[in-house]
Amino acid sequence: MRQKAGQRSTASDFMEMEQARGISISSTVMSFNYEGLHVNILDTPGHQDFSEDTYRALAAADNAVMLLDAAKGLEPQTRKLFEVTRMRGLPLFTFVNKMDRPALSPYDIMDQIEAEFGLETHPILWPIGDGERFKGVLDRLTGIVHLYSKAEKRGGKATVVQIPMSDEAALKDYIDDQELFDKLLEDNELLEGLMNPLDMERVMAGDQSPLFFGSAMTNFGVQLFLDKFCEMGTKPAGRLATRREEMSKIKAGEDVEEEMVEPSFGEFTGFVFKTQANLDPKHRDRLAYIRIVSGAYKKGMKVKHSRSKPGKTYNLAQAQTLFGSDRESVETAYPGDVIGINNPGNFAIGDTLFTGTSKIAYPGIPSFSPEKFAYIRNPNPSKYKPFTKGVDQLLAEGAVQALRQRNDEGGGPLILAAVGVLQFEVVQGRLKSEYNVDSDLEPIGYVIARWADGGWEAVDKADAAGKLFNIMIVQDRWKRPVLLFRNEWKAASLAEEEKYLDLKPWSKPPMDE
Repeated sequence: MRQKAGQRSTASDFMEMEQARGISISSTVMSFNYEGLHVNILDTPGHQDFSEDTYRALAAADNAVMLLDAAKGLEPQTRKLFEVTRMRGLPLFTFVNKMDRPALSPYDIMDQIEAEFGLETHPILWPIGDGERFKGVLDRLTGIVHLYSKAEKRGGKATVVQIPMSDEAALKDYIDDQELFDKLLEDNELLEGLMNPLDMERVMAGDQSPLFFGSAMTNFGVQLFLDKFCEMGTKPAGRLATRREEMSKIKAGEDVEEEMVEPSFGEFTGFVFKTQANLDPKHRDRLAYIRIVSGAYKKGMKVKHSRSKPGKTYNLAQAQTLFGSDRESVETAYPGDVIGINNPGNFAIGDTLFTGTSKIAYPGIPSFSPEKFAYIRNPNPSKYKPFTKGVDQLLAEGAVQALRQRNDEGGGPLILAAVGVLQFEVVQGRLKSEYNVDSDLEPIGYVIARWADGGWEAVDKADAAGKLFNIMIVQDRWKRPVLLFRNEWKAASLAEEEKYLDLKPWSKPPMDE
């Protein structure tokens, strides 16, 4: 979705660095009403360095849309993002964008997806031409061809003519290109004969992906896609949760019984999947993004918090619907909605908010193994307070992970851990633009992290036996042991030889702090 002025920056890319670089670096929420439905779009970064932010957003989603460039097809970062989507088990819709530019063959794109991901695609909107010869799309579900003429203004709405495939004379006349007309007829016959039928059960299971072609910049096929998506996509689903009486089993390492909380459940429940500071830099505000699972939000309601003591409640005096950086107060919200609430610092990613007498908690959102590590330092002692505040708030957002030396209570050097170097650049850029502080980074020569779920006793045992030579021992924000390795081979061999360490490439936040 694009802003009206100039049509060049997307409405979801509102941060200064996003507009300067022309890429998304943070997930954003856009909520709007469409054809009697309320739609919440979670726009996620496309770059692999921000795949962890994408996973957190997908934790709140019920469907996923994979956006591909028609000229480039599958890009290197797409694999990682697809793996994240598959981990969540979401139905995946594929939209191939930029058909108004020279593009790969639609068959090549389908072959790439199947070869790379083992995912069968089923074309719904099939393109007629590409680049300057892009005429429109065939809706294979209805047999209607939608032919477009470009809008006079960039980003404006195209004029559309609809002609059934059965009216070949009118089609030939409007397409006005014998080669494209012949190819449309040939493609339609070929697809009807070769493609497996659309199977919505397979779509919901993530085994088949409805495929669409179009051009967002020229508004060719976008509304058609949105209509089909709203018709085919799954409605808000329930989530598995753990009740209070089961939580003690987690700490004891016992199997935990989870139960499904359906949207129809009478009590309000929801979970925090994102926090963000400085959406309005003038007010230094902080928001927690809540995905409502059941019940309903009512303005001024009191809720309980999964990590707080029994009896402690929080007053949700105000909630907001979001459209990028724009916000609007909301009185009521329902399952599937995403709302933003003021965050005084008590709500963290993965927390559950609920009403009722029975404490429940949805599964925490995991952190994945970082691959880049660096010490961050404040070069200007007079800026200690804003530097510390900025780093703390960015860490709370999950912009990067934080590690410290063992038993460091906060006075020692802070280690930033990230999936990619762009995350470091974002932290430094936001510290400068939002908090007016400089920062120095000193890279550390480690490339992989593993959480030692065996605990500190297991780490001490391995260290005393000389098994952790050339491995850095640190702790995460919950003071749990983390081992940093210089290569993947060492991590794999240690995990195999010293199984009591119980090394994991990811971690979930504890149920209680």
